Amino acid sequence: MTASTVTLSPRLRCWAPWGVYVPQTDTRLLGRAMRREKITSRTEVLDLGTGSGLLAVEAARLGGRVTAVDISWRAVATAWCNALLNGQTVRVRHGDLTSAVPGCRFDLVVTNPPYVPSPAHVQPRGRSRAWDAGQDGRLLIDRICDAAPAVLRPAGTLLIVHSHLCGVDDTLARLRQAGLHGEVVDRARLPFGRVLRSRLTWLRERGLTAGSTTEELVVIRAEHT
Repeated sequence: MTASTVTLSPRLRCWAPWGVYVPQTDTRLLGRAMRREKITSRTEVLDLGTGSGLLAVEAARLGGRVTAVDISWRAVATAWCNALLNGQTVRVRHGDLTSAVPGCRFDLVVTNPPYVPSPAHVQPRGRSRAWDAGQDGRLLIDRICDAAPAVLRPAGTLLIVHSHLCGVDDTLARLRQAGLHGEVVDRARLPFGRVLRSRLTWLRERGLTAGSTTEELVVIRAEHT
């Protein structure tokens, strides 16, 4: 089994074994937005789909009381190891999104869900479960938008990062339907990675991209209306 050790800031180290999403640009973008929030020792933070746990560890380093959730047992173990590696305390739970924290509410929810559009015949499994998200890329995004109000405290905040390929306006509309007001607070444009390049023909056939081979990542910040 291969593994990667990643350093995204001078303060944190991240170990990511095969099958766990290695922190990338979207992680850094979401982390930057998270650091703009006023996280204190009283801030209850939820990291949905924690993966390597790096964002959860960063939130704990900032002083937050952090719960990290993932449906992958390997990711759960990795997040726990990375918290230990960085000397931080993170409560790690195994489960499907918010079902892992029944009855709990949080001041800040951060999430970097799978958002890469994938052909119908490709079922998320193995390590591809960390990025494949159905034909429109919204397999988990819509569920998170719908579930977020129930786990946010009245003055709580949701931060979610995803690609423009799965519809920024669709996410803002879904959040409005759920009773949250959202806005884009950060952006980054980057070339298609290996996965998107491998399905470029299919993306063009679906009308998700024309001649461009770049995507824009966005961070959306949402609060109760």
